[in-house]
Amino acid sequence: MEFFFEVLIGGLLAGVMYSLVAIGFVLIYKASGVFNFAQGAMVLFAALTFVSLLERGVPFALAFLITLAAMVALALVIERAVLRPLVNRSPITLFMATLGLSYMLEGFAQALWGAQVHGLELGISDAPLEVGGLLLSQFDLFAAGTAAALVALLALLFNKTRIGLSLRAVADDPLAALAVGIRLQRIWAVVWAVAGFVGLVAGLLWGARLGVQFSLSLVVLKALPVLIIGGFTSIGGAIVGGLIVGAAEKLAEVYLGPLVGGGIENWFPYVLAMLFLLVRPAGLFGERAIERV
Repeated sequence: MEFFFEVLIGGLLAGVMYSLVAIGFVLIYKASGVFNFAQGAMVLFAALTFVSLLERGVPFALAFLITLAAMVALALVIERAVLRPLVNRSPITLFMATLGLSYMLEGFAQALWGAQVHGLELGISDAPLEVGGLLLSQFDLFAAGTAAALVALLALLFNKTRIGLSLRAVADDPLAALAVGIRLQRIWAVVWAVAGFVGLVAGLLWGARLGVQFSLSLVVLKALPVLIIGGFTSIGGAIVGGLIVGAAEKLAEVYLGPLVGGGIENWFPYVLAMLFLLVRPAGLFGERAIERV
């Protein structure tokens, strides 16, 4: 039984890493209805910029601040250059635009920093730590704490500030928000900037776990089952979806993997997401019908 709980809790903690990427999707989709497929490229760009600055002798704190400024600036440029000109276009047009944008960002990152693989050390050990008789990864515990702090920060931003009130109004009814004087472009710019910050946090954690390489942008694919299960419009749903996916894939690999030859961890989350699409297409916390300008 102890082994079961170790696998379960390890899966839950790993699922938090997926949630960090999914939160970036939720922020942008909730405010503008855009499914930003370029979020994975933003995660890669953040990690690659940070580690490249470190390798050039820039102190850790300064490298973080420079990368944060770069991610916010990048997000604002994307919002102004891509999103605004495509307002009122079909969802597939917006999706294809962000898909093309993801390849552009990867190419820009390669031209700027090179294509070599980098190791990223955040000073956090991945050695197991005994907690209540269970062996848990110190890195996963740190990632879970980071995610909790990030969600708390976003909750304060969106629930206790005027910007947050405006965002909720835009998410509920964009036309009504526009009618009462809320500037949609300003809200979109803020949300994209926050998504850039989330991309930086996710990029550092994923880069430390997998190494900073161009396959890091494919982490976006891991976020898709999380979004389908939790819902595309809920930050809480992104967290719950990540926990479900992380726990399900680890338990499936350990207990079902031997029956099917292993490797189930790579595709089981998509089977789970497919089942959710059949039973609850909007996800656990998603809205059934969302209209956007």
